[in-house]
Amino acid sequence: MSTKKTNAQPPEELTGIKLTDIPKKAVGTTAIKSALKHVVSETGLGKSIGLLKNMNQKDGFDCPGCAWPDPDEKRAFLAEYCENGAKAIAEEATKNKVSPMFFATHSVQELSEWSDYNIGKSGRITAPMLLKENATHYEEISWDNAFSLIGEQLNELNSPDEAIFYTSGRTSNEAAYLYQLFVRQFGTNNLPDCSNMCHESSGSGLSETLGIGKGSVTLDDFDHADLVIVIGQNPGTNHPRMLTALAETKKKGGKIMTINPLPEVGLMNYVDPQNPLKWLGSGQKLTDQFLQVKINGDVALLKIIMKLMKQKEEEQPGSVFNHDFIKSQTHGFEELMNDLDFHSIEELLPQTGLTLPEIKKASELIVNNDKIIICWAMGLTQHKNGVDNIREIVNLLLLKGSIGKKGAGTCPVRGHSNVQGDRTMGIWEKPKLPFLNALEKEFNFIAPKKHGYDVVDAIEAMHANKAKVFIGMGGNFVSATPDTEYTADALRNCNLTVHVSTKLNRSHLIHGKQALILPCLGRSEKDIQNSVEQFVSVENSMGVVHQSKGHLKPCSSLLLSEPKIVAGIAEKTLKKSSVKWSNLTSNYDLIRDKIEATINGFNNYNKRVREKGGFYLPNNARKADFSPTSTGKANFTLNKPSDIKLKEDQFILMTIRTHDQYNTTIYGLHDRYRGIMNERRVILMNYEDMKNYDLKKLDKVDLISHYEDQKRIAKQFLVIPYSIPKNCVATYFPEANVLVPIKSKARISNTPASKGVIISLKKCS
Repeated sequence: MSTKKTNAQPPEELTGIKLTDIPKKAVGTTAIKSALKHVVSETGLGKSIGLLKNMNQKDGFDCPGCAWPDPDEKRAFLAEYCENGAKAIAEEATKNKVSPMFFATHSVQELSEWSDYNIGKSGRITAPMLLKENATHYEEISWDNAFSLIGEQLNELNSPDEAIFYTSGRTSNEAAYLYQLFVRQFGTNNLPDCSNMCHESSGSGLSETLGIGKGSVTLDDFDHADLVIVIGQNPGTNHPRMLTALAETKKKGGKIMTINPLPEVGLMNYVDPQNPLKWLGSGQKLTDQFLQVKINGDVALLKIIMKLMKQKEEEQPGSVFNHDFIKSQTHGFEELMNDLDFHSIEELLPQTGLTLPEIKKASELIVNNDKIIICWAMGLTQHKNGVDNIREIVNLLLLKGSIGKKGAGTCPVRGHSNVQGDRTMGIWEKPKLPFLNALEKEFNFIAPKKHGYDVVDAIEAMHANKAKVFIGMGGNFVSATPDTEYTADALRNCNLTVHVSTKLNRSHLIHGKQALILPCLGRSEKDIQNSVEQFVSVENSMGVVHQSKGHLKPCSSLLLSEPKIVAGIAEKTLKKSSVKWSNLTSNYDLIRDKIEATINGFNNYNKRVREKGGFYLPNNARKADFSPTSTGKANFTLNKPSDIKLKEDQFILMTIRTHDQYNTTIYGLHDRYRGIMNERRVILMNYEDMKNYDLKKLDKVDLISHYEDQKRIAKQFLVIPYSIPKNCVATYFPEANVLVPIKSKARISNTPASKGVIISLKKCS
């Protein structure tokens, strides 16, 4: 049996941890103070006021954080953002700068020994930088020479498929469209993106069952829902503005059910930050029922609920299932009923960690309500059976006829602010033929048809020397991906690694033989082309496309916009392209004209995107039109509960975020809503498990993951007693990504199973 250790992010000395009482309410004045503190400390008082005033406003810029939608109509003056959104924009608009002198002062080796937090706090990158082969320091390079180097390296490849073109969710529609066009004209579909690691299971499950890989609800639906189920998600930390929508559901008489291994303060008690009259009160109770399910016990739980619904339907025909909807709009109902009979409650119940009375109470809530919204995030998608989780949610909604009507439907709560828009623009390794045909017709070239690499495939290809150039359009690839040391080795195998970035991150320090950092404009900064101020557009998680326009002076005169960077690379790489790349980037309306010509739903794009609040893209599931599926109807499916079998000394681990974090960006060292301050290398454990394994609070342990014949080790984590089901543990990423095996991934979607890692613990001497 082999053991893999990582040095991609060395453990630091564990000092200064402080445990506090877990708050009894979320948001309110504490969140406001925290947000203002971060923004003012990073940008200064005067600049911070302008930033917050313009963020998420109809004539301002879109938050670079999450994809939760803004209200269609009235928006709050000076407060249409959350605490983490304020932290995100503080990071982007920081006064700290990473100049060529910074790189001359600090070697790559020295920087690689810093924590992710200290790397990120260095500031904005101000000039394009090159790390030559065998060099110890990055040095400044001109844009023209950088583009030429990329073009030379790409054209020296034996095949276009030896290049990887990764995309982060922050990229605008205009940049994403140009990027995928360039990549396909170069000759490959190797377009992995952050969706592959997060919501690919959602897209796979929803496309198969409902004919669209996006959610079906709008923000207004929350005002009309009878019941909202939040499962595998922590909006209080990851999407705080969602709490406002849940509060509206409660205000209108709806109920909320929460299903999660950890109790999350934001879902229990909420103080509206936009209502000063309520700041001093006890807050608003949100969750009517909390089901503390075991990690990956969701399919088992949903099957029990549906079995109880079936029993009630058989006792009182027509009282539970929407038979008119099922008969006219769905396929596979009888097969589902037979599958439910195949599983017994006695078999399923232990997987949930819940009692049958708890689940019966939940089933009654579902039975007694017809307008149901189900929201979820990575707590469901990042499992071996992640697609099964999503399809089982759809099964429940279809039984109630809760899709395609006001106040009901699917709500995958996506992360980065334009991750959904990137996919709409064609950032996908498995493009559909109609889209490729439209590109071919508009741009007069033959597009590649062979499917490309997703994230896991790309890592494996680089590791096996089948891919030699990596280009990342945003993001922090090495910290976001699984199996950190394996991924680091894969990147080191490349001849060239390129990162388009705003700030320094660890991926700049885990590099190929040569490496480039190309600094781009941030969302909050003015984008001027040919002396004319431009705007870009983004799509939120509910399918609204709207404009985003920065107002700040760029932090450096050497920054280029993402579309301009793509155009520069394309012009140096493609010798026979008929596309006039520089012309397209001289006026972004010209890019939007091309989007309109090739992608459905973007008719009159330039006109409609200038309307306040933007416009909705077509959504067949929202209209109860399921014709795009293989059967022409909404499909019931047969899904598998977890097959994880733990040995006596093993636990199932899920990776989570702190409240001072968004994706791989570390804003601070606190997790306020969990009472953990000034430390990230911690593991949350059940009290009884700690007692059984003779572990005390703040004992140091090594975490050892087990997959097939390999062990992976993450050293020195502090044990924290916490409310979590037995045999379940949780810790933060990216620190724990070293434990996630590259081959442990979801069926169908290929998403890394970061929420279902089998580990054991070794107490440090």
